Amino acid sequence: MRIALLLLALGAAWARAELTIEITSGVDNPTVIGVVPINPPDTLWPEDIAGIVAADLERSGLFRPIPRENMLSFPRAADEIYYRDWRILGAQYLVFGRGERTGEGRVRVTFGLAEVAGERVVLSQVVNGTEAGLRDIAHYISDQVYEVITGVRGAFSTRIAYVTVTRGGDGRPLYRLMVADADGARERLMLQSSEPLLSPAWSPDGKELAYVSFETGRPAIFRQRLADAERRQLTDFPGLNGAPAWSPDGRRLALVLSKDGNPEIYVLDLNTGAFTRVTHHFAIDTEPNWTPDGRALVFTSDRGGSPQIYRLELGSGKLTRLTFRGDYNARPRLAPDGRTLVMVHRAGGRFHIASQDLISGDFRILTDTALDESPTVSPNGAMVLYATKRAGRGVLAAVAIDAGVKFYLPAREGDVREPAWSPFLR
Repeated sequence: MRIALLLLALGAAWARAELTIEITSGVDNPTVIGVVPINPPDTLWPEDIAGIVAADLERSGLFRPIPRENMLSFPRAADEIYYRDWRILGAQYLVFGRGERTGEGRVRVTFGLAEVAGERVVLSQVVNGTEAGLRDIAHYISDQVYEVITGVRGAFSTRIAYVTVTRGGDGRPLYRLMVADADGARERLMLQSSEPLLSPAWSPDGKELAYVSFETGRPAIFRQRLADAERRQLTDFPGLNGAPAWSPDGRRLALVLSKDGNPEIYVLDLNTGAFTRVTHHFAIDTEPNWTPDGRALVFTSDRGGSPQIYRLELGSGKLTRLTFRGDYNARPRLAPDGRTLVMVHRAGGRFHIASQDLISGDFRILTDTALDESPTVSPNGAMVLYATKRAGRGVLAAVAIDAGVKFYLPAREGDVREPAWSPFLR
């Protein structure tokens, strides 16, 4: 068995593979925002809180942060703001604040959000934490600012899982299951193997991953805790064991097994270990994903002659075909609203990420790249992360549900694939 579990101590060794951000497009009229320095001016902290907040907001594509060198002042409290200075710079909002040490390794950050036109503070909070958690504080501030301005909950404090593929010293592929902040920072290695790793899926509490590993010589499904990397094998059937998906309550896992001779959808009760087969058809049924209420599954099947997406009500067994446009629609993922279906769609021989409104029927192709695959939706429903090819390398890319915002997250080396966006973590 050629596999090794690598814990936090080894994370720094792979820092060179950390994802980077390349923003390629945003909305036409982004909100102009100033984010002034928040770190204590006379104290060296390991992270620049304001810099992280500005980068978060810019990455959303909805904001244009004012460069720090263009700022006329650095207010740290509401009574230090000269709104005229910020109107001159075209700012619509201003993030201000101050940080201070409160004890051994402890910090307090007081921050606020001011509306420039109205000359009023619309958000004011105090956050306590540690110096080691400064990035967490920064992402929290970004979330609060984003929600106040847009009305949508921010997802900057979430995480992403993905698989990287590099070449080892012997020239063979080396697969790594990674977890990182949503911006690609603080990359952490969860598992390394010389055999393929596929389909990572987050538990609804964000504390575990399920995934497929070939370490036993055939595909098998494992679950693994993030805190201590403890893992447990869940399936070991002959044939296909794949595509795990956690139920919203975390008690069940939908997956694909071919132990009865044909790929079918099963539901595994994680408490009892009982498997229940929920599809019965000679076609290939695969890639299950739960509806937000946990009462139904959407999945891919070629029972109609080509890969299309279906919905199965688990209580009644009612089956409904959801997609009819084109001859290929697969890898279904539902946004948290349960209404927006995201998928891989083939058009003109090219694979793109597309969305379909299940109520209005509105269908949109979201990406203009080729060979796009493995879409995963942010927990606030605003963005889709997916895998694609760029200059011959596998990279991650993101696109807004309305297709107005796009950015890449390539690794510094190797290929990146199989992304999975975490749920909200607090």
